[in-house]
Amino acid sequence: MRKSLLTGAATLALSAGTAHAELVTVFGPWLGPDQENVEAVLDGFAAATGYEVSYVGSDSFEQQIMIDAEAGSAPNVAVFPQPGLAADMASNGFLTPLPDGTADWVRDNYAAGQSWVDLGTFTGADGSEDLYGFFYKVDVKSLVWYVPENFEDAGYEVPTTMEELKALTEQIASEGETPWCIGLGSGGATGWPATDWVEDLMLRTQSPEVYDQWVTNEIPFNDPKVVEAIEEFGYFAKNDDFVSGGANAVASSDFRDSPKGLFASPPQCYLHHQASFIPSFFPEGTIIGEDADFFYFPAYEGKDLGQPVLGAGTLWGITSDSEGARALIEYLETPEANEIWMQLTGFLTPHKGVDTSLFSDPTLKKMNDILLGATTFRFDGSDLMPGAVGAGAFWTGMVDYTGGEPAQDVADDIQSAWETIK
Repeated sequence: MRKSLLTGAATLALSAGTAHAELVTVFGPWLGPDQENVEAVLDGFAAATGYEVSYVGSDSFEQQIMIDAEAGSAPNVAVFPQPGLAADMASNGFLTPLPDGTADWVRDNYAAGQSWVDLGTFTGADGSEDLYGFFYKVDVKSLVWYVPENFEDAGYEVPTTMEELKALTEQIASEGETPWCIGLGSGGATGWPATDWVEDLMLRTQSPEVYDQWVTNEIPFNDPKVVEAIEEFGYFAKNDDFVSGGANAVASSDFRDSPKGLFASPPQCYLHHQASFIPSFFPEGTIIGEDADFFYFPAYEGKDLGQPVLGAGTLWGITSDSEGARALIEYLETPEANEIWMQLTGFLTPHKGVDTSLFSDPTLKKMNDILLGATTFRFDGSDLMPGAVGAGAFWTGMVDYTGGEPAQDVADDIQSAWETIK
């Protein structure tokens, strides 16, 4: 119904041969090629509705959008790379709830729709909860990378359950080979790759509701459920036979170098857990789908937790309300708004109504299939925690854990750090 209204408005505008007088301004974090891509989508919006539209990108988006809002000069629509800042702005009265019916549309048309509604729902300045953020352009983290030729030579099959993944890990080790390459090194951010592991494993050992309680500290970081997830990571990372270089090398190995073991001859490892960006650090000339490939980091067959997917994404919010701003949010609901960027690069969508044959890259299509198969989507948990925890104590705690400290002690320390900032 809402789409037909938009289409009708667009048809009227185009048939009249005139543009709306209103200029719709959009501010976001994208520069370079991504700016060109989002501008192609906004050109589609302008053509479909007759509105004029202008996009400005900045690498200081997080600071500038708050300054603009406080000065009363916010754009009509802002594109937030994380929900936390959008939630803060909603609580300060700087965001307008999305048009009526948007939440129902998301539930009905996005894979794991309720997850996206929950992620974009915040408490406003009046204390009531509303949907303020519309997710458009997301990323997938729940991936395991491997070299198909090495799998074929060794006779290994891609696992489809966590039980099979663990059995494969043990099989590889029993044959005198090394299953995993894991590296946590990242300069001042050392430790963050392990947080992705723990978040993925929280979603495979606990319900989404427990995950949500964890990232807000509604249950403490040293709860037995969290300690269990850390120890699940330890199953892979703290066994000398399971990880290249032995467990002591995990923390000191740079995450950018760690996947190179997949491509060594003979292989230094057969498996690597990392998000969709990691091919940037593969050997030059690596063709994804041929020289390297990936599979979904599987869920336990023995647990009734569906097919959770961990990731990130951008959410669009109305920072200066207008008819044009609302029309832009409605335009993002159309398959066309998604398919324009799908045909370019670097875009994934949970929209169930798009024609996925239009993806410019078969790798992106395969990643998007994982997204569309999700029963639950959760945002990177460390990004949702206070910075001192998610980008501090959690990182260092994972380094301590792989260095030999017990999971319970590490979790106790992280919870203590969280208590100090309350």
